[in-house]
Amino acid sequence: MANLGFATTLAIFLAMVSTATFVTYTEGAARAFFVFGDSLVDNGNNNYLATSARADSPPYGVDYPTHRPTGRFSNGLNIPDLISQQLGAEPTLPYLDPALTGDKLLVGANFASAGIGILNDTGIQFANIIRMPRQLELFQEYQQRVSALIGAEQTQRLVNNALILITLGGNDYVNNYFLTPVSARRIQYNIQDYSRYLVTEYRKILKRLDDLGARRVLVTGTGPLGCVPAELAMRSSNGDCAKEPQQAAAAFNPLLVQMIKRLNQELGSDIFVAVNAMEMQNDFINNPKAFGFVTSKIACCGQGPFNGIGLCTAASNLCPNREEYAFWDPFHPSEKANKIIVKTIYSGSDKYITPMNLSTIMAIDSV
Repeated sequence: MANLGFATTLAIFLAMVSTATFVTYTEGAARAFFVFGDSLVDNGNNNYLATSARADSPPYGVDYPTHRPTGRFSNGLNIPDLISQQLGAEPTLPYLDPALTGDKLLVGANFASAGIGILNDTGIQFANIIRMPRQLELFQEYQQRVSALIGAEQTQRLVNNALILITLGGNDYVNNYFLTPVSARRIQYNIQDYSRYLVTEYRKILKRLDDLGARRVLVTGTGPLGCVPAELAMRSSNGDCAKEPQQAAAAFNPLLVQMIKRLNQELGSDIFVAVNAMEMQNDFINNPKAFGFVTSKIACCGQGPFNGIGLCTAASNLCPNREEYAFWDPFHPSEKANKIIVKTIYSGSDKYITPMNLSTIMAIDSV
């Protein structure tokens, strides 16, 4: 090897130091936050996929801080954004976003993908979406990437201390069981038996999260499926919530709560927290004016009866004041409704979230 001399060697070393990226994990930082699930919590992963299940064009994002579409199925902030605010953290980036590198990885990651469900045959019409087995594989990949930055021990601590949100179930009804008048799953199951099957499969997903290091997980079920503008447009002649989807949600959510209680007992810890999205949304759907809404039946953005037909596009009807609408598009709550949901997740009673709410989780975990 040539003798470069001390001065030259020192200069090369300093140049290497100045261009290197040092990533450290500090205990005092906001806890990491990971998100799994469907369009209710997708922060833009589907922007990077060849699928029709996307929200990357106007008027999506009209009330987001940038006033531009981000891939969130909302006029503004979605549920993960608002939970990040409660944690005192910046929003998690979609895992497929090339900007998710370095220190950004320590904030967490959003693996959710619009159109997916508990079952792999849900949302087949959307083609290239990130189904749950793949979301969990990407979580493993994430941990490997972070281990290369801060080491395996610190990565395990980051994941163990993280908050996780998973939102599944709605698409397994809307984009599977009820997708066509005669679907394969309808032939196979009645609503009650199908709901039991879904909860059994959901349990496997939660158990896998536990295996991957999850220690505090918010688990949501379905909202009142028969009351969303899309179902009113397709199945309701008088504006009453559609009967069969409501029966499905009423069957699924209690079964989910029971399963989570049993799973926590089996694991010997309150790892999983059941979020009853149906109860949370029932409040403002049944009494919209009490929450400052003009309507909980008509979507802000859409067309046809209740603005519930098709997609929200630049050609759709668009309400001038999104604060007055519980639903942004035919399926998804408005930012204002999302704020009500997250406020209930944070401080609601066991009618809405059990065995504890998010403020209690944060207090316990800060000790």
